[in-house]
Amino acid sequence: MAKILILQHGASQTPGRLGMTLRDHGFSLDIRRLDTNPSDLPHDLDGVQAVVSLGGAANIADRPAWLERELELLAAAHDAKLPVIGVCLGHQLVAKALGGEVGPMETPEAGFVEVRLTPPGQTDRILSGQRWNLPHFQSHGQQVITPPPGATVLGVSDACKVQIFRAGLRTYGFQYHFEMDRKAIDTVVTEQPLIFERAAVTPETVSKQCDEHYPAFARLADRLCVNIATLAFTFDELLKA
Repeated sequence: MAKILILQHGASQTPGRLGMTLRDHGFSLDIRRLDTNPSDLPHDLDGVQAVVSLGGAANIADRPAWLERELELLAAAHDAKLPVIGVCLGHQLVAKALGGEVGPMETPEAGFVEVRLTPPGQTDRILSGQRWNLPHFQSHGQQVITPPPGATVLGVSDACKVQIFRAGLRTYGFQYHFEMDRKAIDTVVTEQPLIFERAAVTPETVSKQCDEHYPAFARLADRLCVNIATLAFTFDELLKA
């Protein structure tokens, strides 16, 4: 049976609501924990239906042990026209794999930060039903500085000019954590204190932001996950799930 390959880079950086939605739509997930087993990557894409690269505490500049092989795998999946979804660190990895540039931010984005859809983003089918501007949960000190050649930028924020991009038809990168529920957000705030300190965002601030923004964020994040599950795949691929 074909499976969706999930590349996980940390214990708390799970597929979250995206994984639950994909399972609800009949897909099987093959989750690989690269932070604990860097060699746990398939040698080829046989039986791989799509690839999802998740977030993590590592940076590309850290050159983690799994980096080069994951970049090769992401590029191969894109070239094979498989759906490829990157989230936070995964967003940066997909961009790097396809020839984009990733580098540090002057000040990290942390907590709920407004993301605005560009005109192409306002009409992209994966973003159907999304508000054109909405605070999304962020936790990153690196960013995509230059998107891959030929990619379309679909979303921006004041400090990060590549919040969402599409490369080709079915490769997407999202800098924000749409996959996280409130418990996961609380965990990240605890596990990555330096990013939040550098951004001058306290845990109390994030809690207040959640009280204000989480209901709309969660509703639209669920819609995005359904869009990915139903629109990133062809009808024949859905039948094979």
